[in-house]
Order: sequence, then C-alpha cells, then structure tokens
Amino acid sequence: MDDVLPAHRARPARIFPRLLGATLLLPLFFAAPARAAETHPGQAELVREVAKDTGKSPWALNKLLDGAKMQQGIIDAMNRPAEGKPWSAYRPIFLTEDRIAAGADFYRTHRALLDGISRKYGVPAEYIVAIVGVETFYGRNTGKYKVLDALTTLAFYYPKRAPFFREQLKTLLELPSNHLGGPLDTLTGSYAGAQGWGQFMPSSIRDWGVDYDGDGRIDMKGSMGDIFASVANYFKEHGWQTGGPIAARAQPDRKAKAPAVPKDWRPVAPVESFVATGFAPLQHLDPGRDAQLLRLDGPSGDEYWFTFQNFYVITTYNRSPMYALAVDQLAQEIRARVKGPNAR
Repeated sequence: MDDVLPAHRARPARIFPRLLGATLLLPLFFAAPARAAETHPGQAELVREVAKDTGKSPWALNKLLDGAKMQQGIIDAMNRPAEGKPWSAYRPIFLTEDRIAAGADFYRTHRALLDGISRKYGVPAEYIVAIVGVETFYGRNTGKYKVLDALTTLAFYYPKRAPFFREQLKTLLELPSNHLGGPLDTLTGSYAGAQGWGQFMPSSIRDWGVDYDGDGRIDMKGSMGDIFASVANYFKEHGWQTGGPIAARAQPDRKAKAPAVPKDWRPVAPVESFVATGFAPLQHLDPGRDAQLLRLDGPSGDEYWFTFQNFYVITTYNRSPMYALAVDQLAQEIRARVKGPNAR
C-alpha cells in the first residue's frame, strides 16, 4: 500500500504541465483584445500623436479613423482644380449676373451685421460677402464630402501634399467639440476638407475662428456673425490694410517684358520701379506704394495688373492670384449694386 500514491499526486509529469499551461493562458482570456492592423497607412502614428497631445482615447480616435473612407474621387478633384484654367475661363465662373445679384441681395439682408463687423475689423463688408460668394455661393454649396473622409484620403493617400493634409487631419482630431459644429464624423465640406460658408480648414478654425455671437461655439454654418467675423478676423490677422488698394490695371509699352511668376504675391517694389520697366498704371496710384506685377491670360490677350498688400492677403486664403482677382472684382460689383457705382 505504501507504494501507491494518493490520487491527487498521481501522474505528476502529465497533470502539472496541463495545469501550468492553463495558468499561463489565463491572462490572455482577460486581457484587452489586441489592436488590429491599422486601417490607413500612418494611422497608428497619428493616433499616438493626437492622444499624447490631447489625452484623447486612442480607442476612440482609431474608431473615428477606421470609419473614414479613402475616396478616389477626392484625389481626382484635387488634380483638376478650377485654378488650372486660364483667367479668360476662370473669371466667368464667378463674375456671373446671378452671383453678383445674389451677393447684393445677401449684403442687403445682412447689412447691419456686416457693417458692424466691417467697422470692428477694418475689412470692407463687400469683401466678406465676396469671399462667401466665391467659396459657397452665399452658403448654397458648402460641400458634400465628409470632412473626415476628405482629410484622411489626402493625408494618407495623396503624397503630393500629404504633410499639409496630415497636419489638417491632426488638427481636426484635436479641435474641441465647440469648434466643430457637430459630431466630427458627421461634418461635411469640400473635397479638400474645408468647412462652412467661408470654407475654413481645421487650422484656420483653430487660429482665426470667432465666436462673434457669444454662444460659446464657433459655428461656421449656422451663425452669420461667426461666419462673417471669422473671415474678417482672418484678413485682419494676415495684414489687411484698411482703405488700401487691391489691384489696378497696368499697360505695358513695347519695351516691357513679362514678369516672372513670384513665389508669392507679397509687394516687392514701389509702383514707380515697374513704371520704369515699361508698365504704366491706368489709374492714379501712389508711385511709392509697394506692389507686385501680375500677368494673366485674358480674353483679349495678356492682362497686366499691379497688386498690393490686400491682394496678397486674399492669396493667403487661396493662393491663386486668379482667385484673389475674382474676389476683388466680385466685391466691387456687389458694392456698386448696394452703395452706388461711385461708392468706395
């Protein structure tokens, strides 16, 4: 009997390995499930950055990005912008009778609010209206794309400008909820991820968005005060000169040579220096005011324009000089309809 082991000690070589294996497996049953492979290339690193900077839940951030869809149509739209057209084709898109008349009516409807914001920021009301008119036809077309889809597509699948759009996506994920105008995964905008009547990118909402109506939110779609003040504040903070010129036609003589395209549209030299190279202004200009010289493909051939600081400010909103000139000309047309042809 002494050589018979108790039942609970029998066959230790077989039982113990089973018990040990089961013990080692226990934590696996109770641990959080492992994160699956990232849905978009670069997603994991972006989530780590946002979580570190904001304290937001990585799980919640991943859930948002997992739900974002890459859309080839967004990339296609980026590759064929209206700014790729010549000025002769670009201008008629925005200087239509319908857009001018609608802009004048829009100004009249919101005149008290617009004029008050204009006085506060030093930006003419008609230029605020023209920005909204060019960007979204006075709020009629604010964009059909999900902002999260657009920025995810361009941040992770558009190498040409990926660093810029990755930063915009990061900013979008970091924005507080009172800057968003709704749940992040429901926001809609342009194919480039711009939102609201003024088409602000996430970093512009963060840096220059204004809660003008004082309700604790920056609402770029539902608050006229927030929309108008945000555009005016953007211009002011980028160096708008109250009462300053925007653009004026230049007439070249036979010896004049077409200017090179500059890296940006900051004024670089006084008007008189361009006059000395063969470009005469078609209206009175301060010869000592700094300017830049722009050449465009007009309907009757080359057009030349002196452009100034306020023109440069508009190009920070959209870097195309054709965009800036369209805004300027639309604003002038709207002002003439509302205030009279000689209004300044």
